[in-house]
Amino acid sequence: MQDHPVIWMRPEHGTRGPKPAHGRRDVAAAAVRIADAEGIDAVSMRRIAAELGTGTTSLYRYVSKKDDVLELMGDEVLGELRDTTLPDGWRPGLCAIACLLRETALRHPWLPSLASGRANHGPNSLWWSELTLSVFDGLDLDTDEMLATLGTLSAFVLGHVLGELGDREAARRSGLTHEQWMDQQGEYGPAIMGSGRYPRLTRVMIEAQTPHAADRQDRLFEAGLERVLDGLAAHLPRN
Repeated sequence: MQDHPVIWMRPEHGTRGPKPAHGRRDVAAAAVRIADAEGIDAVSMRRIAAELGTGTTSLYRYVSKKDDVLELMGDEVLGELRDTTLPDGWRPGLCAIACLLRETALRHPWLPSLASGRANHGPNSLWWSELTLSVFDGLDLDTDEMLATLGTLSAFVLGHVLGELGDREAARRSGLTHEQWMDQQGEYGPAIMGSGRYPRLTRVMIEAQTPHAADRQDRLFEAGLERVLDGLAAHLPRN
C-alpha cells in the first residue's frame, strides 16, 4: 500500500497555513536548472531549496519525495514542446517527433535516464502522448502496434543521444576534441591495419568519411532514422 497518491492527483499545496511562496513548477524549474548544470545526482531537496531561497522542509508542501521531483522535471521539459505542430503523414510525423526528442534530450542530458523508465502522466506528458499518437490518425492500427512503433522510435533516439552524450563526456574528461582524439588514434591505425587480422575494419578505417565529418552526429542520426522508418514502414499501411 503506497503512502501517497500520484503527485498529479494531489492538490498543489495544502489548505492550511500561509499561502506558499512557490509552486510545483518553481520546484521543477529549479531542479531542471541544477540537473542541466551539474547532473541529475546533484538534485536534492536541499539544493532545490537553496536555489529557491527557502527552507528544505518547506518543499514538502509541494512534494513528498525525490521521485516526485523527478516526475515534475520530466514533465517540465516536455512543456518546452507545447508549440509543436506535427506535419501530415505518419512518416513525416515520426521524423519530426524523433528530431524533437533528440534536441530536447541534448539540451537536458539527464533526460534519457528518466525517459527510459516508467511513463510520466503529468499534464505536459499527457499532451505529448496524445500528440504523438495522432500520427496514426486514419491508419487501421491497433493500439499495441502504435505503442510498438513509438517505442521503437524512442529506443533509437535515446540510444543515439546516449552515444552523443558519451562523446561529449569523453571530450570533457580527456580534454581532447574529437579531431584531436582521431589524430591520436591515427597513430595506432597503421599497427591495426598492418596486422592483417582485421580486413573488414581496415576497409572501414580507410574508406569511411562520416567519422571524420564535423557534422558526423547529424549524419549518423539522419541515416539511422531513415533505416528505422524504413523498417517501421513494413508494418504500417501506405498513406
